This record gives sequence, C-alpha cells and structure tokens, in this order.
Amino acid sequence: MKVFTTDKIRNVVVLGHSGAGKSSLVAAMNGIATSTKQRTTESCATTQMTVLPILWEDCKINVLDTPGAADFVGEMEEAVSAADAAIIVISGKNGVENGTRRAWKLCEQYNLPRIIYVSDMDIDDVSYKNVVLQLQELYGKCIAPFHLPIRENGQFVGYVNVLQQRAKRWKDDGTVEKCDVPEYNLENLEIFREALMEAVAETSDEFLDRYFNGDTFSENEIRQALRYNVAEGSIVPVMMGSNTLGRGMYTLMVDIIKYLPAPDQRKCAGINATNNEVFEADYNFSKAKSAYVFKTIVDPFIGKYSLIKVQSGVLKSDDTLYNYHKEQEVKASKLFVMNGTKAEEVPELHAGDIGALSKVTGLQTTDSLSTKANPILYIRTTISKPYCTMRYQAKNPKEEEKVTQSLHKLAEEDVTLRVENDSENRQTLIHGISEQHLAAVCDRLKTKYNVEMELSKPKVAYKETIRGTSDVEYKHKKQSGGHGQYGHVKIKLTPSGDLTRAYEFEETVVGGAVPKNFFPAVEKGIADGTLSGPLAGYPVVGVHVNLYDGSSHSVDSSEAAFKTAATMALRDGIMKAQPILLEPIASLSVTAPEEQVGDVMGELSKRRAKIMGMNPQDDGTTVVDAEIPYATIYGIGTVLHSLTGGSATYTYEFLKYEPAPEGTKPEQED
Repeated sequence: MKVFTTDKIRNVVVLGHSGAGKSSLVAAMNGIATSTKQRTTESCATTQMTVLPILWEDCKINVLDTPGAADFVGEMEEAVSAADAAIIVISGKNGVENGTRRAWKLCEQYNLPRIIYVSDMDIDDVSYKNVVLQLQELYGKCIAPFHLPIRENGQFVGYVNVLQQRAKRWKDDGTVEKCDVPEYNLENLEIFREALMEAVAETSDEFLDRYFNGDTFSENEIRQALRYNVAEGSIVPVMMGSNTLGRGMYTLMVDIIKYLPAPDQRKCAGINATNNEVFEADYNFSKAKSAYVFKTIVDPFIGKYSLIKVQSGVLKSDDTLYNYHKEQEVKASKLFVMNGTKAEEVPELHAGDIGALSKVTGLQTTDSLSTKANPILYIRTTISKPYCTMRYQAKNPKEEEKVTQSLHKLAEEDVTLRVENDSENRQTLIHGISEQHLAAVCDRLKTKYNVEMELSKPKVAYKETIRGTSDVEYKHKKQSGGHGQYGHVKIKLTPSGDLTRAYEFEETVVGGAVPKNFFPAVEKGIADGTLSGPLAGYPVVGVHVNLYDGSSHSVDSSEAAFKTAATMALRDGIMKAQPILLEPIASLSVTAPEEQVGDVMGELSKRRAKIMGMNPQDDGTTVVDAEIPYATIYGIGTVLHSLTGGSATYTYEFLKYEPAPEGTKPEQED
C-alpha cells in the first residue's frame, strides 16, 4: 500500500446501535471504492473492532468498525481513542436507539466531530424525516440534514441535496443524473433547508444576526461555514443511504474527505518524561517521532500485532523506538497497515496514520512509543471496568493450564477481560462487561485455541468472626518412643472490632508458664487457624487472641507442638464465642432513565439492597446508590439490561462485611 501524508488521511470510527448497519456500511463503502461487489448484509453481530483502509480519490480513510452492543464497549473505547471523527449509523427502520445515545456520548467525551448516516432507506416505510426530528429533539439545532430521499413506487431511487436544492437519480450503472425535485418533496425540503440554515446561523454571531434579519447565505458562505463547523463539531450533518443497494456511499465518502478533519487539524499532546514538559505533538510530521498503542491483536496463526497511531514525526522501517513504561528499546523492523485481518507492509507511516508493529515483546495496549532521547508519554485511554464476574473451569480437567494461558492471551487483546486466581476461595474467576461478553469469550477460546471452558456462579467470599467471648485451653500431647510432643496453651478470645484484619495477638503469660521462645509458634498457629474457620471453612477475621497461660515440658515441648496447640485452641474457642458468618457488601450505583427508576429499585429490593440515595442527572437519568450483598449481585447486569432495554449502566466496589442473615448456607467446596 502506498504511503499517505497527514493531510491525506482521515481516521473515522463507525459507531451505532447493534444491528444498525455499521459493518454493512463499511463493506458497501469499500465496494464503491474498489469497484468490487461486497457482501453488504450483516450475518452476525460484530464483537471486535477492525481497521479497514479505504482509498478514495487521493486520500486514505482509515475506517475503524466497532461492535454496537454495550457488552463490547472496550472495543469502541479503543477505536474512539484513535479516531479523529465518527460516523454514527442509525437504522431508519428503528430510529434512535440506546446505542445511538451511547455513540453520541463517546463522541462528546472525546470531542469528535461526527456525521450521522441513516441506513435502510431501501425499506419503503422508513421515515428519514422522523429520524431527523428525533435527533433534533435530543441534540438541538446542531443537527443539519444534508439530504432528502426520493421514492418512486416504494423504491429508493434518488435524493435531494438540501444545500443546493437540487435532485439526482441513480442510474442502472450506479452513476447519477440530475432530475427535478419531486413536488411531494418540496414541503420537507423547505423544512430541512430551514434546519440547515439555522444550524449554519448558530455558528457565529454575525450569521445569527443576518439570519434573524431575513438575510440569505450564499452557497459559498454555507460551504465555508460547514467545513469549519463540522470539523469543529458544532454542526452534525445527517446523511442517508442503502447499504444493500450501495446507494449513498459516494456522497458519504466525498463528504468525509470534504468536511471531516485530517489529523493535523486536531490537537494532541503528551508529556516529555525527561523534563515533565508538555509535548505538543499535534500530528506534526516534522516533530520528534512518537506513537500510541491503541489496540493489541493476538492470533495463534498470524502472531501478535500492536496497532498504533503515529502522534508525531514519520516512522520508518528499522526505526528504533523506546517504550518508557518498560524501559525497553523496540526495533520496528517492519511497519504494517491492517486491512481487516490482513497485514500489509509499508515503508513508513506519517503522523496521524494508523498502522501496526509485529511481535514486539512487552508492548501493551495504551503504551507510548517515542525515542530514548525524547521519551514521550501519552495519557492512557480510560477503558470501562468489568463488573460481571463468573467462575471458570476447563471442560476437560487436563486442559486447565491451557485454558488459563489462552485466556491471558485473549486478555491481551481485550482490555475489559480480566483473569484472576482466587486462591482464598479456591476458584478461578473471569471478569467481563456482561454475561454475553463472557459467552463470546468462550466462543473465541474454542475457535482460536481449540479449548473449552465452563462458566458458573462464583462462590461468595464469606468470612467468619465471633460476637461473644470464650476462654479455652488445649494440650497437645503425644508420646511414641524417644522425644514426644507437648504444647499447652490457654487463650481468651474477644471481638477485636477490626474486620479488616484476621486477628490481634497478645500474650500476658506470667512466670514463664509458656517460654517466650514459643510465643512466635503460638502466633503462627493462630495465623494458620484463621485461614479456614471451624464454622464453614471461610477465613476468620476480627478476633483478639490473648495467650495468658499454659505449660511446657523440658524435653518434649517444641515449636510444632505449640503451633498445633494454638490452632486447635483457636478452633475450639471460636465455636464457643458465638461464631457468625459475615457476607461481603458492595457499594452499588445504577444509572437509569428516570421513568425506569421504579423498576430498578424494585429489583434491588428483591436482592436485599439498601437504597442509600437517588440523584437526578441533567440528561434525564437518575443515579440510584445502594448497598447490596455480593450473594445477590450475581446476574444483576443481565436483569437491568432486560428491565431498561439496555439503557441502564452500573458500577460497584467492595464496601464492607456485615453479618449474614440467619440460616445462610454457603455452597460447599467441590
């Protein structure tokens, strides 16, 4: 593939609700650009971000196609971090959906200019006007409809250019011819033209005054205002087309080049690690070279690729780069651009371009690359935290290690996936965004690494403590020829009041009943005893242990004997001091549309949650704060998704331990 300079590059992320037509749009755009027939129907939901460079005119559009489901939000966040603009795809059939709102919020968060593309225009009963009205109601006067559909006999046959007030029809060979604006379009054309003029007027005080004074803008003035304000993000064009018919792609790509910014029209800054000064990279090809790793691909057949965006300078094959995070020099022996799943070698990458490095050890997503003489660090992308936790086991017990190793490779690619060995509760855990996300991980594990795992509900990390006091003794005495074993302790147990520590130990022995040199062994016995409590085998916390008496034998006493005596005395003492189970409690925040808060609170009440507060937000949502037992939090994401149509989000973190309800029966060990 040829090399493109910064001004000839557009980095565009495609966002939208699942099923809106993102991947089929990308395929249709590529088909128009390459003059090849592409498959333009989505056979299944996308679960991973892909990069596809589309060559158009003398430019390259790096299209980052993303999943629409919130289950794969990490893929969207990675793609958005590398983009300079966005196309938000809306199904004309379904209108504005939760994924549309989520896409808009991401664009706002990353300050991305955007174009809205309405798909499914070949469906007869689709109303483009209704979609525009929905968008204007949500986002105001920045929404600027560029086109209007022309239909004949239920067929999508052409469009009206709102700016020019001219119409065009598609011919059989895919080209267009001019035609008259149909009479039935005139009323909507006037409405849309007014909306477009209002969006232009809002861009400056001068234009606003002229607009209110009844003045008209020339086509040249409108285009100049659009070029500046679309790139700035204060005007959002609305376009349309049919992915299956390949109609609307030409005008979309022309307008991507015309209105969306090249990288050097965007700001980009890092920190020089040597002097802590701001490094204004700004995708300037003449500055010191630097890059940012925004995505990792690990494949058992093609190996590992680190997807990068060049922040400044020009990267060339055989360049030596420096990973400041790892204090490691990296040899970029070859540079690639990713074309879907295919890597194509290029001699150099200019500032603002997206490419890839192959098989670089230690390089991870969100790392920065630069030169050792000029080490630059870029702010790491904030990726959504995984809150869905499940227990995993290999379907074939002999493949347990292979499953875990394969999961770690998947976690290199998917930064919202986390693998944990919970040794305290003797379980292996996997954390993801949702149950659907983890189900997709199972599928990828089987497809890519030919191993299978089973998911189940995780065991709750209960603990044990005491509410009362006890005074016990234990004498460990054995005689079997030669030296025997003798250790005798008397201890008092009381609640320590500190549930963050297993135990507090003190000794008040007088007269040397237990020699001082055995005190550490007694404490080690207490420590071992708290690892698995006598009530249900869970760790013990919040116990104060006072060693106040005991006895020893001049020959048979040993550290091992006193350690055993202490452990056994502790177990007996706990059972005599009103032992109870403690359950972990999480601090939970659920954000949901105001009209669905009642359903959310009802669900939380079923799960023994205590509502701590409700905070209405400016965007029409309400944040419900609650304290909820971990024993009931399992599956909450799936239920909230079902209750709110996917519009609710939630976060939680460990808060404290509280006494479990009487009659709680934790699951037994396997």
